[in-house]
Amino acid sequence: MNISAVPANRVPSVEFDGALIRKLNQSGPRYTSYPTADRFSDSYGYRDYLKAVAGLRTRGVAKPLSLYVHIPFCDTVCYYCACNKVVTKNRDKATTYLSYLKREIEMQGRLFAGMNQVEQLHLGGGTPTYLSDEQMGDLMTHIRHWFKLAPDAEGEYSIEIDPRTVSPERLHSLRRQGFNRVSLGVQDFDGDVQRAVNRVQPEEETRAIIEAARSAGFRSVSIDLIYGLPRQNVISMAQTLAKVIAANPDRIAIYNYAHLPHLFKPQRRILDADMPSADTRLDMLALCIRRLADAGYTYIGMDHFARPDDDLAVAQRQGRLHRNFQGYSTHADTDLVACGVSAIGSVGATYSQNAKTLDAYYDALDRNELPIVRGARLSMDDALRRAIIQTLMCNFELSVPAIEQAYPIDFAGYFKPELERLAALAGDGLLSVDREWLTVTPKGRLLIRNICMVFDRYLSSAPQVARYSKTI
Repeated sequence: MNISAVPANRVPSVEFDGALIRKLNQSGPRYTSYPTADRFSDSYGYRDYLKAVAGLRTRGVAKPLSLYVHIPFCDTVCYYCACNKVVTKNRDKATTYLSYLKREIEMQGRLFAGMNQVEQLHLGGGTPTYLSDEQMGDLMTHIRHWFKLAPDAEGEYSIEIDPRTVSPERLHSLRRQGFNRVSLGVQDFDGDVQRAVNRVQPEEETRAIIEAARSAGFRSVSIDLIYGLPRQNVISMAQTLAKVIAANPDRIAIYNYAHLPHLFKPQRRILDADMPSADTRLDMLALCIRRLADAGYTYIGMDHFARPDDDLAVAQRQGRLHRNFQGYSTHADTDLVACGVSAIGSVGATYSQNAKTLDAYYDALDRNELPIVRGARLSMDDALRRAIIQTLMCNFELSVPAIEQAYPIDFAGYFKPELERLAALAGDGLLSVDREWLTVTPKGRLLIRNICMVFDRYLSSAPQVARYSKTI
């Protein structure tokens, strides 16, 4: 039984309740994994990963793979950025990195020999298009040598691009190299905001790249925006939204800027005096939800919106939506193989993360070892809670009998403390709870992280620090 199945005719909606958000807004994980990456342990290493992959071979039938490749380089620093990146104009560093990255891809390819069918590929960063056209072509050829990529019509092959680093001609080349989905970082079209975060990006330049992606035959174009940036206000956000909607992307992600300068050094260059107030941020969020709904976009969850005919929206209606380190995905039943500095993978009942610095990454590969430095082995309790969190994050409802069928528990007894905490959230109108279903209300969907945090046993077993962004 599919524990995440939802009726095909039910399209999730969302309702903005400012008073409720003000009452319940708190810091919390984004649940791209469970346990979350900050709970990984350095007691998990390369040999543990080898055991996890060996365990896959005992399943008899190999599942398809998802492959993530991290390119950490950027020409300039965007002050808001919290990604693992290397800001440099020295292109020789990318040449060195690629030689090691290709070595890691080969090692992973050999490890997965005979079960290396890839249905999903994602290049993230940093700025993947920091690589030259020739370097990208060489990398894709290398990936295809060691992994079997599904035909274009059956696979999802995406790349994140900075419109400032590519030309329309480069978009056509990326399509020829095998990419069929593209994600553009925009953040905001307002000039004052762009200058405040050190990312000046003319609207005309971005529109030209979107048009090139369409003419090149990309199946999906996604735009990333951020609300809560310095010098943003409701008027400037409305103007940016109008321009984005006019560009007609298939997907739009609107992220809440997490200002954590104690964790991310570039954010210290942002002036506190330029930051919008909490009320202004909420007004911008309400505006985004209203404008995108009026434009016909479906609310997928968290910060994602999609056209009703987009694969994400279809997957959600069919109960096939998944969430991983790249956000929402249509490929649920895959193991995630991750290559590159700091990249995080998920194989079997484990998570693994590569070294976060180039030197440590290179040193491991020079020893002929995969550069895995930390990770986690999931217990039955972890797997159970991951299934619950994943289902709620993707479909906003959970079948209690389906969970009891998939795991050897009595839900009411096993989660008695959690159900008591959920009752308080139910009293606030976030969800309804009965013997068979947990159902998130439209006003609870924006606060889905709060609901999922109830099932996170690590939050209750360790003191909280300012390591997470606000749930809204």
